[in-house]
Amino acid sequence: MNLKIKEKFPFFKENKDVSYLDSAASSLKLQTVIDSLNDYYVNNGTNVHRGAYKLSYLATEAFEETREIVSKYINSSLSEVIFTKGTTDGLNKLANSLANMINEGDEIITSELEHHSSILPWMNICEIKKTKLVYIPLDEEGRITIDNFKKVLSDKTKVVAINQMSNVLGHLVDVKSIAKLAHEKGAIVIVDAAQSVAHTKIDVKDLDVDFLAFSAHKIFGPNGVGVLYGKKKLLEEIRPFEFGGEMANSVNIDYMDFKDIPYKFEAGTPVIAEVIAFKEVFKFLNEIDTDKMFKHEIKLKDYALEQMKNIKGIKIYNLNSDSPLITFNIANIHPHDIVSILDSKNVYVRAGKHCNDLTHRFLKVNATLRASFSVYNTKEDVDKFISALNEASNFFEGFGD
Repeated sequence: MNLKIKEKFPFFKENKDVSYLDSAASSLKLQTVIDSLNDYYVNNGTNVHRGAYKLSYLATEAFEETREIVSKYINSSLSEVIFTKGTTDGLNKLANSLANMINEGDEIITSELEHHSSILPWMNICEIKKTKLVYIPLDEEGRITIDNFKKVLSDKTKVVAINQMSNVLGHLVDVKSIAKLAHEKGAIVIVDAAQSVAHTKIDVKDLDVDFLAFSAHKIFGPNGVGVLYGKKKLLEEIRPFEFGGEMANSVNIDYMDFKDIPYKFEAGTPVIAEVIAFKEVFKFLNEIDTDKMFKHEIKLKDYALEQMKNIKGIKIYNLNSDSPLITFNIANIHPHDIVSILDSKNVYVRAGKHCNDLTHRFLKVNATLRASFSVYNTKEDVDKFISALNEASNFFEGFGD
């Protein structure tokens, strides 16, 4: 990618020597996003959907422009885009709202690849409703295959809750085929797209999933805001996630009438500045060639993989992953010790379970290291990463003498 891309991220002005390889956890922020946040707080600051005066009208207009650009980007209708606090918020609210449709004896299908925000809400619902959580068997690489999905799909299946891209192994799931099969059984399909949205163009009509959630902070946007997409018919059927201001048309002593979707799901004052600023992300993504961006990220990952294979004791868990992240360990060295050395060299990667116990249990390890590449990373970042890894490996090897 053109090095001018890096100039769009002010992080590097103060952190010139940092190789940031933790974008799977949270991406860096565009200057245009930061400028938009500041503009709202400095020059406006009013509420949306409420005031009849000019500034409130302008804030509402800017807020709804984001809904429009998001809907076009994911190929949905305006009414199918709900603003949330993020993926976790959206998936939790959705599970609680759908709980009324779940009965004892029903089955919820999920997988061992799930982030906690995708699986814990359904663990909770299953405990309350006395339903069964069913796991799709993973193949040797830790992938979800259609054949294995068919093995657990049944007439009892009520919900399928899976990710589109694993945050530990980086595998891309064929959610389109899964949705087709699940719908034949009358099941609802919910997709965690927190990881995939930064690397894969999402078309909800083509995928034909029922619900899909993602966060702004994974794709160069502000923290504290996300999107929950839902099919119009289902959103009209289910009850709101929460109750309060601006989601009701009228309230009587013994009756309440909700607004049309999506507003019946957006109770209270939203994170206005963050939603408005979020549109800058999609302007950026629409300006650049996202396919070229993804190829750049994969090229960096492949370049890193070739050199990592030469590091003594290296164990790479996702050599054939579909995303620009590498999950690995070095034999007999705890991931947090490796991170400490890399940190001293201004190379930032993730160490731990990445909010995903089940995948680590599948891998039979307590923790891993994860390096994730994004549009602003360069070949020089990879070189620094490999140099720091070699130094860490050599340093700790000395303790075994």
